[in-house]
Amino acid sequence: MATHTTPIAPLDDGSIDSRPPPKDLSHHLSRSTKNREASSIKQFYKYFAIPGIGQLAGGLPNNYYFPFDTLEAKVARPERWQPTPNKPIDPPERDDDAVTQLSKLGVGAQSSPLNQPQDTITVPHTSQQKNPIKKVDLSSALQYGTAQGYPPLYYFIRQFTQQYMHPNCPYKGGPEVILTNGNTDGFSKVLQALTNEWSEEKDWIRDREGLLVESFAYMNAIGAARPRGLNIVPVGLDDEGMRADGPGGLREVLENWDYKKGKRPQLMYTVTMGQNPTSGVLSLQRRRDLYALCCQYDIIIVEDDPYWYLQFPSSTAVNTTTVSDPSNTNFNPSCPMFANAEPRPTEWKSSGYPFLDSLVPSSLNIDTDGRVIRLDTFSKTVAPGCRLGWISAQPALIERILRITETSTQQPSGFVQSVIAELILGPDHSGLKPTTKSGGGKGGLPDGEGWKADGWVRWLEGLRGNYERRMQKMCSILEDGKYLVKSGRRGSLSETTQDDDEEWAVIEKTPMYSFDRPVGGMFIWLKIEFENHPLFATYAKHAEGPARLAHALWIFWTTKPYLVLVSPGAIFSPTQEIREKDGWRYFRLCFAAINEEDLGPTSKRMADGVNAFFRIKEKKVIERLLEEDGAILEARSGLAELTQMMGPC
Repeated sequence: MATHTTPIAPLDDGSIDSRPPPKDLSHHLSRSTKNREASSIKQFYKYFAIPGIGQLAGGLPNNYYFPFDTLEAKVARPERWQPTPNKPIDPPERDDDAVTQLSKLGVGAQSSPLNQPQDTITVPHTSQQKNPIKKVDLSSALQYGTAQGYPPLYYFIRQFTQQYMHPNCPYKGGPEVILTNGNTDGFSKVLQALTNEWSEEKDWIRDREGLLVESFAYMNAIGAARPRGLNIVPVGLDDEGMRADGPGGLREVLENWDYKKGKRPQLMYTVTMGQNPTSGVLSLQRRRDLYALCCQYDIIIVEDDPYWYLQFPSSTAVNTTTVSDPSNTNFNPSCPMFANAEPRPTEWKSSGYPFLDSLVPSSLNIDTDGRVIRLDTFSKTVAPGCRLGWISAQPALIERILRITETSTQQPSGFVQSVIAELILGPDHSGLKPTTKSGGGKGGLPDGEGWKADGWVRWLEGLRGNYERRMQKMCSILEDGKYLVKSGRRGSLSETTQDDDEEWAVIEKTPMYSFDRPVGGMFIWLKIEFENHPLFATYAKHAEGPARLAHALWIFWTTKPYLVLVSPGAIFSPTQEIREKDGWRYFRLCFAAINEEDLGPTSKRMADGVNAFFRIKEKKVIERLLEEDGAILEARSGLAELTQMMGPC
């Protein structure tokens, strides 16, 4: 289980919450959202749980006619994976330690995921538990329910969010939550709540609203916003993420806004942890800088955060000047710090879990106005197919999103919610605290109880450990292959006879690509130094520009003997201008999905492919590759499977 110290005292135990309330931001609501009213039918649901009440109001099917009697699953124990250290280590750990650990996790290895201890969870048809907050069974989970989410799971997530994830939220009561069908669904509802549709054919340009995004962004979010007529406004990036100042930073974008393009944007979409695709992690100080500007210009921040628990202190140790260097001014691993080596504020409350305290915090922890809307998901912690997540924000905004949910998705799948609730909470649970009671179903631990908060945090620690080791392994292989090396015979300095091997030396090293070790997320953002390719000058004069050369490399990787598929940076470019200027220079590599035994060989083939591509000196070879892009490429064995692995990016 996770190491646990005494958590902060909850505010619902009678203690006084002296925090100020969040601001009224109702002026941001869309016209349709302002007009929404509570569902007349949903209002009855709270009465359904009254003992002995004769239910003749709702149009509910009879729960004994459901064709499922129980729901059972074999599940992992929370300590299945080995954690990694919570803060940077000076000197950094050797990468070959990570390789040794990963070698034990192959599908055929003795310690593979398929050979780990398991437990069984059972969701019964009907539990005798009377308290709906503690009751986990199919009779309630598969029935129509409240739009906030399945009560046992909703209350766990709400308590975990307020007490452990964001214990330093500065407004009264802390964030409220509502369950969603994943972050894509969550963002879609936020867009409905906070933006009005705009049409070039019917509306004035002065009424067009905008969305601030990073200059390289998660394109599913852009795809959701663009059909609503929103003006997509990119903001400059650096190795942390969105920039507050400097050329292209948020301040410059807002101060110099051209109203001929429409309204100055009042909504921001950002991935602040393991930014997709660049893997940056926003520091607490950068968050404060961006937040101050958002307060000044009245902007609501949508923080999409599927990778929060995937923060990698080992990358910080490699990327940062070490203590032994006299120029170091910011890296002192002996003081309390976040995973990015930023000192943790001494006055902040602890979550009670060293792992959670070590993570760079969400902007909810500095959200004095209540203008941060955070999207969380089980997609990366359990499985994407769960389609389960939640939104955290000030209560007034959640209430409006609740009204949208009541007339759209209503609530996530009851199957999924009940299984997750049984796994984490166990039967007849009592919230986050361990219990010795047993009954109803069977929880996800040997003693029949659920994981509880301790087990959930320990599971997150182990997942971070495995993904961090994968990242280390891929980065080490890429580091070894990033130079094009030319060697030659050096001149003899004496008449002494030398062995042939001693007469050869490296005479030139040309960088082919560069990258920063990711401090978070699942990706490596690879910049190809196309200017060093022998044919760059030729393609710089081409009508398509060097992007044609970049596309040829992408195709080249899919040919034998390399057979590697990566995501081109152009697909993460929110505007055509960025795509043409810089998008072609980058490729996103995901170290998460591929099996452990394939990670090393595939990374090596990718690096070898760049090396071989940089040795191509004839334009006709490049053009022949480009001609194959089409029917021949589609017919190539295995490519369809590789394409599926890319997922929704």
